[in-house]
Amino acid sequence: MPLAPLVGVLALQGAFREHVRALEACGVRTRAVRLAQDLDGLDGLVIPGGESTTMTMLMERMGLLDAVERAVAGGLPTLGTCAGMIVLADRITDGRADQVALHALDIGVRRNGYGRQVDSFEADLDVRGLDGGPFRGVFIRSPVIEDPGSVEVLAEHEGSPVAVRQGTVMALAFHPELSGDLRLHREFLRLVEGARTA
Repeated sequence: MPLAPLVGVLALQGAFREHVRALEACGVRTRAVRLAQDLDGLDGLVIPGGESTTMTMLMERMGLLDAVERAVAGGLPTLGTCAGMIVLADRITDGRADQVALHALDIGVRRNGYGRQVDSFEADLDVRGLDGGPFRGVFIRSPVIEDPGSVEVLAEHEGSPVAVRQGTVMALAFHPELSGDLRLHREFLRLVEGARTA
């Protein structure tokens, strides 16, 4: 019997523990990713929410940034949520002058586009291809996709894309790991399984 997929969760900062719990509830093995060698042998990668500039500075300091960029560009299925979406984006508005992006998704995002922590909200989202009714999205200092470029839009909120996919990369402006609903993690794992059997 083949081993369950091994999915790494970037564990430098942010909501990584909640993703680990959600992935393990879906039946996959997980690994905390803190160093470049932690990427070895992974079937997928999650870049969680948190603070995007802090996250990329820590990735640079730990020698992870280039390694993650190479892995994602090489086809490693990757899920970015909230700050993870910003890290994966090609273009960032309102970022710091030294803000680094992985250029893995052809999108332009605005950091904290939905406002500050006090402006956090939840919304029911109709996600393309997702059975079982709307998905309850939890938005906390979430980015706004201002330019969806050539990505596939999976869900919108008030006319703005909030869930996108391009190749083996999927990104969400919200926090699925806080919803108690595993359906989007399972959708990501379909990308992982597809890459494993390709």
